[in-house]
Amino acid sequence: MFQTCLLTFAVYLGSAIYTAGLPGVTSEFHVSNVAALVGLTVFVAGYGLCPMMWAPLSEVPQIGRMPIYIFTLAMFVVLQVPTALATNYGMLMAFRFLTGFFGSPILATGAYAMTIWGLFATCAPSLGPLVGGFAAHVEGWRWTIWEILWLSGPTLVLLFFFFPETSASNILYRRAKRLRKVTGNPSIKSASEIAAATMTPRDVAVDILVRPFALNFQEPIVLVLNVYIGLIYALLYIWFESFLIVFVGIYHWREQMLGLSFLGIFVGVFMVILPFFAYLYFVQEPKYNEKGELKPEERMPIAIVGALIVPICLLWFGWASRASVHWIVPIIGSSLFGMAALLLFNAVLNHLADAYPTYAASVLAGNDFIRSMFGAAFPLFAGAMYRNLGVGWASTLLALLACAFIPISILL
Repeated sequence: MFQTCLLTFAVYLGSAIYTAGLPGVTSEFHVSNVAALVGLTVFVAGYGLCPMMWAPLSEVPQIGRMPIYIFTLAMFVVLQVPTALATNYGMLMAFRFLTGFFGSPILATGAYAMTIWGLFATCAPSLGPLVGGFAAHVEGWRWTIWEILWLSGPTLVLLFFFFPETSASNILYRRAKRLRKVTGNPSIKSASEIAAATMTPRDVAVDILVRPFALNFQEPIVLVLNVYIGLIYALLYIWFESFLIVFVGIYHWREQMLGLSFLGIFVGVFMVILPFFAYLYFVQEPKYNEKGELKPEERMPIAIVGALIVPICLLWFGWASRASVHWIVPIIGSSLFGMAALLLFNAVLNHLADAYPTYAASVLAGNDFIRSMFGAAFPLFAGAMYRNLGVGWASTLLALLACAFIPISILL
């Protein structure tokens, strides 16, 4: 579990740490701030596209999850080198997309493990600007990319030697293969091999390539939940633009200090962990049946709490961000987002995994796809929206959008 979380942290950090070097990218390649920001969006878009292919492959018994993890991480590590050495804007954007595409880990975890994973996934983007801010200010934007390499490289070595296979069907497939070799009995087969014997190559291809899209766009509940999580994920990346406007533009912080403003989100995530664990233990766990199963809808009450916190957080941050109000007040408001994000991610992702246990990787890949598309698109217009409407009214608009999704968790 630690290795999975470390891998998640390394890749998620790779998206946000780039924002610390935006001024360097704009000055070196003579592009606008929005054009430089494309380096963030293409990474996030690549991160969303990758699981649509790799997640179904990881469900193939003959492949399993571990080879997918190692191959994609190895490509992610290698591609950091040409990214850091990019000589023009197009080369930088191309390799940022490729690193995002290959860097996406394949995740199909659940229950308490999903909570710990969510902690790493939420904290990494909020720490990215802080980790990269000082390095980018002193050494330039390329050092933010080298920092990704220094974190992901040792992670690859660790996973290569110690990461276990977690796919039950692959473990049973390899066990049956060993038993056939030892006993000489060709009739020893795993259940997945027996099922695969009746499938044509076309069936396998359709199953791998079509299933994530079918689950995502043909199941209304899945699509609506994915769009909602996409909005929450987009808000996380909108902070990168709004914090710059607020803390540099209004409070006149030095740019290398901007990363410190994200610690509010970081602290908020940790503040909600213990109460959330208590809720899982005392309220949710007694609802499991004797087979260890839980109705997917039982995941949603805590999502109602998270859904209510989001608009409160946005309104607090938006209308407290003014020179007459101390800077700690909007940071406290942003900490509420860390709480809401952890609750919503855990409720919705576990709901999807419970509803489709056999195809958990595929349905979660569809969720990753939608939220990454939102996360890639929203930052491109966030800066203009906040500058034209003002921080207060832009945050109010987003808060109203968040309110529109509150009934979903209540109805479920």
